Order: sequence, then structure tokens, then C-alpha cells
Amino acid sequence: MKKPIFIATLIIILVIGLLGGIKFLQIKSMIAYGNQFVPPPVTVTVATATNDTWESQLTAVGSLEAVQGVMVTAELPGKIVKIDFEPGSKVKAGDLLIQQDITSEKAQLRAAKTDVNLTRMNLKRAKQLLADKVIPQSQFDTSNAEFEQAVARRDDIRATIAKKTIRAPFAGRLGIRLVSLGQVLNEGQDIVSLQSLDPIFANFLLPQQQLAKVREGMIVRVNTDVLSGEAIEGRITAINSEVDAATRNIRIQATVANPDERLRPGMYADVAIVMPSKLSVLTIPATSVLYAPYSNSVFVVEQNNGDENQQPQKILRQQFVSLGEQRGDFVAVISGLKEDDAVVSTGVFKMRNGLAVVVDNTLAPEFKLEPQPEDG
Repeated sequence: MKKPIFIATLIIILVIGLLGGIKFLQIKSMIAYGNQFVPPPVTVTVATATNDTWESQLTAVGSLEAVQGVMVTAELPGKIVKIDFEPGSKVKAGDLLIQQDITSEKAQLRAAKTDVNLTRMNLKRAKQLLADKVIPQSQFDTSNAEFEQAVARRDDIRATIAKKTIRAPFAGRLGIRLVSLGQVLNEGQDIVSLQSLDPIFANFLLPQQQLAKVREGMIVRVNTDVLSGEAIEGRITAINSEVDAATRNIRIQATVANPDERLRPGMYADVAIVMPSKLSVLTIPATSVLYAPYSNSVFVVEQNNGDENQQPQKILRQQFVSLGEQRGDFVAVISGLKEDDAVVSTGVFKMRNGLAVVVDNTLAPEFKLEPQPEDG
């Protein structure tokens, strides 16, 4: 009974040993294959570090302001009997906007004109009688004073009518109407905004140490969200006569053409002052940079001559760089690269030091200094 059990146990041990040996040989073979395995090269796009000349600029964030802008208000109380404008329309200087009720003033004006005519005739007769020495000088003076008072009353009524006939003080574009027909206006009540939009002012601040670099007449480029990357040129037309004592900044004003009226007062704007001098820079695409908190880096493509067990191939070397200003699709490199260095231009977050690569720029994007985004 014991002999068959012993034989069965021995057979099981032999089978387990055999399976363990086979598995050991398989693992050993896989390890050897892994040590000898060389991953295939990764396809990358490459750009060359290039020397370029950039315009030197001073940049600031400013706000837009109308050359002339006002909230049209009522000077005198009165009922609105006519609204002669459409909200958002363009008007010329002197165009009628609002007519208040002037029925009473018209009646008073007719009476005042009659008084003027009467006192004028009395003054004419008094002048003749004074020349004939029929009346004393005092009576002539009284007639003259009555005439001047009548003229003053007439002119006062005309001024009241003019104040109740509200016209555009200058040419521009109207805003949203804030009153209604039949409404009784109070003195100083808002009616509609009127803004002159072409040209338009761009106001911005610069630190006092940059004051010596700017002067009136220098070109500025203004850009806002509504321009979709298109900058509009203008010129500096005014430099404030004093520096803000709290911030040590000085206010600069540029005048910018705005024929399409895409720029509106109150918008913020990015302003760049074009300096006379140029900057010599070494540029690479901004997408070539692997940004990191400790330091920014790029991957330089180098030729590896290989050895007896490896064919020559291109490999990556991670290079830390110091960066300068970014413009468009490019960034300036202050240190870390030299001209004609080839760097990976896309997908750098997937790269690593020593990685074998194959260069294929067939699908490489086109990098531009002044890209124009397509309309979405």
C-alpha cells in the first residue's frame, strides 16, 4: 500500500520539477531578449534655431477712450413731444435729437417780439425828438433802456427754446435711448450716449524709467479681442506732464484710426510701442519648449555614430535653455542653443533624453511670426 503512494508522490515531484525548469528557461530567455531589445525610433518633426531680427517694443495694457464722448442730458425740465433719432445711429453735429414742449415759450416769444418792435419804434422817435430838443436826455435814456430790456427778454426766451430743442453737440454714434415719448424730463436727466469713434484714443501707463525712450509721434500697435489678432497702428499724440506720485507711472495717449468702429470706448487693449532700434535674437518655435517649474528645456536632435552592435542613428539630447520674449509662434532663446541646432518642434512632452528618432517634417505645422487665426 505504501509503495504505490511513494511512486505517485515521486512522479508528482518530477513533474513539478520539470515544469519549473521549463518556466525558468522561458523567463531566462525573455530576460535575455529584453536586454537585447532596441525600441524602434520615434518619428518627430524638427525645426532649426535661426538668427532673426525683431522690432524692439515697449508693451503695456491700456484702455480705449472716445476723442469726444458725452451723455446727452436735459438742461431744463419739460415734456418730450418728439424723438428724432434711432438708437445706435450716426448723427452729424447739430442734428435734432429730442424736442421738448415749447408751446408756452413760442407764445411768449411772439409777445416778446412785439415788445421789441414797439420799443424800437419808441426809441427811434425819442432819438428824433432829442435831436430837435423836444424831450430831455432822461426820457431818451428811458426809451433806450426799455428797448434793451425787450431785446433781452426775447433772447432769453429764444435760449430757453434752444435748450429744449436738444441737438447733437458733435458728430458721432448714438447709444441706447434712455427716454420715451411723452416723458417729462428733469433737469440733468440722461437721454442718450454720444461717442465720436473715429479716431479713438488709447490710454496706457508706462514706468517712469521708460519715459526717456518715448516721444510724441512714435508708432504704436493696438490689439484687442475683437480684432482677432489684427493690430491697428496709431501714433503717440500726448504724454502727460506729470508722473503719478503713487505708482511712479506716466500716462501716455495714442490716437488710432477706427474707420470700421470695431474699437469702442471702455475696451481694454494691448499696446506695443515700436522702438527705432532692432533686436537680434535666436528663435525657435514656442512648441519646441518643454516648460517646467525648475527650468525650461528643448530636445536637440543629434547624430549617434553607433558602435559595433548598433547602427548610426539620430537620438535626442535634452538641453536646458533660458528664454526671452515670445512673438507669434516663436520664442527667443537667450542661452542654451546655437544657430542651426535642430530641435524637436512638436510633441515634446512625449520625448525623453537618449530616445532614438526619425525626422519627418511632412506634417510639420507652419510657424509664423504674425499668425492670423482662421475664422471659426
